[in-house]
Amino acid sequence: MTRFVAFLRDVRGATAAEFAMVVPIMIIFLFGIMDAGFYAWTLNQGEKATQMGARWAVATDMVPSDLRTYSFATSGGISQGEVVPQSAFPGVTCTNTGCTCKGTCSFGLNRDAAAFDQIVARMQDYYADIEAENVQIDYDWSGLGFSGDPNGPDVAPIVTVRLIDMQHDPLFGLLIGSFGLPDFAYSLTAEDSEGTFSN
Repeated sequence: MTRFVAFLRDVRGATAAEFAMVVPIMIIFLFGIMDAGFYAWTLNQGEKATQMGARWAVATDMVPSDLRTYSFATSGGISQGEVVPQSAFPGVTCTNTGCTCKGTCSFGLNRDAAAFDQIVARMQDYYADIEAENVQIDYDWSGLGFSGDPNGPDVAPIVTVRLIDMQHDPLFGLLIGSFGLPDFAYSLTAEDSEGTFSN
């Protein structure tokens, strides 16, 4: 009986047993902190890539190339010098497959593939996982510009670059696997909408 009591009171090795119980929890927390930091880093990359894509889009050639050269005064029936109304320019959405009108457009919807690819390439400088199918560019009415502008496009649209359908692969994602990132969007008003380089 005394040996049994002595065994129950023996605390040698208790520290090692406690350490063995705590270490797996500490490792899980450490991996979780690293994955949370990597997720925040990925969100920052997506946001910065979207901002730089929008900056590039407003200072270089428009993706809907016909909008760049279309004269609302000559072909659209709007008096020279008048603001192009939203009914004449309802907006255009461009993706890696083409451009579509958000209403009824009197101008063509040809897509400048080189301009689109340059925007995607600029975004990839900040987030290499971006593919062309993850980028969408909207050109929306802003009320700026005027019909028959001899120095550039008749409209100065609000350009919104969107980063969509991106996946995130955690560093230690054995338990949760990959999952979708939120969509990113950034808008700026078009500048000259001409050229092949931006700061």
